[in-house]
Amino acid sequence: MENKNRAQFSSKFAVVAAAVGSAVGLGNIWRFPYELGSNGGFAFLLIYLLCVFLLGMPVMLSELVIGRRSQANASGAFRVLKPNTHWSLVGLLGVVTAFVILSFYFVVAGWSLEYVFQALANCFEGKTPSDLSQAFTDFSTDVVRPLFWTVVFVVLTAVVILAGVQNGIEKMSKILMPLLFLIIIVLCVRSVTL
Repeated sequence: MENKNRAQFSSKFAVVAAAVGSAVGLGNIWRFPYELGSNGGFAFLLIYLLCVFLLGMPVMLSELVIGRRSQANASGAFRVLKPNTHWSLVGLLGVVTAFVILSFYFVVAGWSLEYVFQALANCFEGKTPSDLSQAFTDFSTDVVRPLFWTVVFVVLTAVVILAGVQNGIEKMSKILMPLLFLIIIVLCVRSVTL
């Protein structure tokens, strides 16, 4: 059952960085502070952490165990573990779910690239909150700009994936996850000083 030609991560840190990168996502950074503030603050945080540990951790661990035992992708893992049963549909559902989630993130990540571009071009200088709100409305209702940035992000993602596990996903996770952690620390320090 062992496949020696299968690409693997070179270190445990790389596995953790890739897993955290897929689990944290933009939603936890982009939407979580708003939800926390709107829904009870610390009480919301406690319930959120409880759900992460009671629901998220067992699901993540079961995915790791299934993947390690089957040495197959999400779709093929259940065919390996339970051949000739309907469990293979669960693997297919995992692939479809990931695709639906990814389609949402492609759009939001495209927006993020637009904002990075705008920040580097210093386009936010001297703008009021209503100016920024109108700029987002103009951007999100435009036909070309959101599509352009979404395509740019899709191409960047494809380049990383085509580079393979170690030279693509692992390398980017080792760079981007510590950078994300650093950005979060800077934002936390900055928010305390406001």
